[in-house]
Amino acid sequence: MKALVWHGRNDVRIDTVPDPKIKEPTDVILKITSTAICGSDLHIVDGMVPTMEKGDILGHEFMGEVVEAGREVKKFKVGDRVVVPFTIACGNCEYCDDTLYSLCDNSNPNPEKAKANLGHSISGIFGYSHMLGGFDGGQAEYVRVPYADVGPIKVPSTLSDDQSLFLSDIFPTGYMAAENADIKRGDTVAIWGCGPVGQFAIQSAFMLGAERVIAIDSVKERLDMAKKHSRVELIRTTDRDDVYEKLMEMTNGKGPDSCIDAVGAEAHGDTLIGKAVDKTKEILQLPMSRPYVLQQIMMSCKKAGTVSIPGVYIGMVNEIPFGAAMNKALTFKMGQTHVQRYLKPLLDKVDEGLIDPSFIITHRMKLDEAPKAYDLFKNKEDKCVKVVLTP
Repeated sequence: MKALVWHGRNDVRIDTVPDPKIKEPTDVILKITSTAICGSDLHIVDGMVPTMEKGDILGHEFMGEVVEAGREVKKFKVGDRVVVPFTIACGNCEYCDDTLYSLCDNSNPNPEKAKANLGHSISGIFGYSHMLGGFDGGQAEYVRVPYADVGPIKVPSTLSDDQSLFLSDIFPTGYMAAENADIKRGDTVAIWGCGPVGQFAIQSAFMLGAERVIAIDSVKERLDMAKKHSRVELIRTTDRDDVYEKLMEMTNGKGPDSCIDAVGAEAHGDTLIGKAVDKTKEILQLPMSRPYVLQQIMMSCKKAGTVSIPGVYIGMVNEIPFGAAMNKALTFKMGQTHVQRYLKPLLDKVDEGLIDPSFIITHRMKLDEAPKAYDLFKNKEDKCVKVVLTP
């Protein structure tokens, strides 16, 4: 089969690789019908994710048709159309019992590699390094899905792939980010990053009762998309005004009730020194997490406010104003998304017409064009916000 394969930093290619096979009786094999490039895939391309190996197949946002099922699979049969969570969960451990699926104790076959980097193992993740299981991803023609009865959900024939695909990651991630923000009716919520997760965090914040949502980004087309699909207020970070000063002005000096960091490890600094440091580290090919968004959030969030972090961070983060967070009594909630918890309720919202997630798609391309699509997405060319690939 054809698949998008990692060959090293800034080097991904379409290769011919062996077809996946059933390894465990709880597996299914999926024929991919739609897959997408996620912002966190760019961390891999940029060399920020440890324990990647040449030949790894990328992709954790995908859906498709069951073409083979292990003998112990009960929920699905050949021909079923399903969307698959990016987190892999066993369904039987302490964390799965508490619906904390991204913290599953048993789905990562390489727990020692995870412990070396994170202190503990978390769940396996499709297409996202060997410390998170070394699982083949879904930017391919076929993929093996472990623990099939715990992960995927059947998609009704009334919904298209475009409406369903983002249940695999970015819609639940944006929703959990808003849920973690502890939004109360009438609150003001500030969201850094209007990429795909940020777009769904905006939608979800309004669903959960926010009176005002303020979206912060440097990319005009992302801000335009947010404004087109909601009554969001905007701050463009290339404006002369400082983000903190602007937020204080917009909230009468109080600050937002909740702040969401939907950017994560690759936030870009808006200071000359910050940009110089970034450039130096890029030239030296040093993995890093940039803390500019967290700096702004800790200074801007109201006293006793809540900070939600769905944006992916990798490794160490320096220069954090932790004293501001502590003295202002900020609450932090974060983590990889417990996708399985949200699949059914969010699928129902889509099926009921309360939201159409397909609004996020700006580009559709063939799997063969995946390396070009990565460049387009990474460089924000042609007003690219989200790419969907089809085999």
